[in-house]
Amino acid sequence: MLVEPLPKDFYLPSAADVAPRLLGHLLLRRCGKIWCGGPIVETEAYLVEDPACHSFRGETARNRVMFGHPGHAYVYFIYGCHFCVNAVCQPSGVAEAVLIRAIEPAIGQDRILQNRPGSRRSNLTNGPGKLCQALEIGRNHNGLDLTCNDSEIVIASNPDLEAIVKQLGPVASSPRIGVTMAAHLPLRFYLKSSQFVSKCRES
Repeated sequence: MLVEPLPKDFYLPSAADVAPRLLGHLLLRRCGKIWCGGPIVETEAYLVEDPACHSFRGETARNRVMFGHPGHAYVYFIYGCHFCVNAVCQPSGVAEAVLIRAIEPAIGQDRILQNRPGSRRSNLTNGPGKLCQALEIGRNHNGLDLTCNDSEIVIASNPDLEAIVKQLGPVASSPRIGVTMAAHLPLRFYLKSSQFVSKCRES
């Protein structure tokens, strides 16, 4: 499989701009000798002056990756049971990120099914914790360069982007899910016709 990661400059704008632009591109995890993953169908933006953003109160050991280079993975543990994967945006020192909330499990489906046994197909990757379990993404992937071919996780350019967005779209937005601070901000973006979107709440 030919993989062409999105370049670093893709992630230089604000997460609010990057989040909708990621829809349809490919989140891929190298599992042994194969790739697993698929088109991104749901994202959320977290901004530098956003009280729901992990960087809002400054740099810590947990969020340090967010203050680093754009195009790197920020992976964190939540609720004592789930990992979530984000793409860091903005130049170093400006800590923003896009949470990848859902993908279509189109690549390496046998491995994904092994990682999510007993799940209905529509329930395999329709949420940030589920997709990290499906793709074997964990704490050891925090800080990986998503723009490097040799990385275990990449976000790759989708050569069929226009067709995928047309097929699964239109692009919609809504307030973010599961946050209490700045909950009204319409910073969740998704492809409306995808069955893998975690929830169908619209603004």
